[in-house]
Amino acid sequence: MTMIRIDTIDGSGSFDAYCAEPAGTPRGAIVVIQEIFGVNPGIRQKCDKWADAGYLAIAPDLFWRLQPGIQLDPDVPEEFQQALGWMGKFDQDAGIRDIEATIRAARTRAGGAKVGVVGYCLGGRLAFMTAARTDADASVGYYGVGIDGLLGEKHAIARPVLLHVPTADHFVGPEAQAAIHAGLDDHPQVTLFDYPGEDHGFAAEMGKRRSEAAAQLADSRTAEFFASHLG
Repeated sequence: MTMIRIDTIDGSGSFDAYCAEPAGTPRGAIVVIQEIFGVNPGIRQKCDKWADAGYLAIAPDLFWRLQPGIQLDPDVPEEFQQALGWMGKFDQDAGIRDIEATIRAARTRAGGAKVGVVGYCLGGRLAFMTAARTDADASVGYYGVGIDGLLGEKHAIARPVLLHVPTADHFVGPEAQAAIHAGLDDHPQVTLFDYPGEDHGFAAEMGKRRSEAAAQLADSRTAEFFASHLG
């Protein structure tokens, strides 16, 4: 578990990323895409778990252009508000390019292995965008934020995508969820799972948002998905 530097695609700079390496040869690589709270302890713990499962896991600091090293706690109201502020300033298109740079770095570091991405909250939206815009081998998004507004990009998705949708998400209302299903249920590369009664952030590693049974179910589905498509 260490911090590494990744160069931007256009060579204009570089950014930090948390890197967790498995004990032996990686069975694949996974880029873990942050929430609006930065590469905080919860995101780093996600990486550590993937490394324990045999994957090289890298979480890039996507807010680096705003302020490097942001780490916020969603259970602290003031920090939650700070996170919303950072999200409002964040350039998502630039973020996708940084994720692409991370995918390339992960592929090289893992000896040419396949690379998946998994994102949470803002990262779930970015995972969907990554599936449409990069050569990631498999993509997983948790919580479906704003995906109803990205359905125009679904034609570009050529590799497997898995989406976890909590039905009681107060950031993604019933109409948005219905649009996501209507737009993606028949897509040959996309699988959606609903989580009845669960709210946004239910699969967080720690803190008040975590819903244990649903988190374990979603994470087991993600593990099976990556085992199938990155192996």
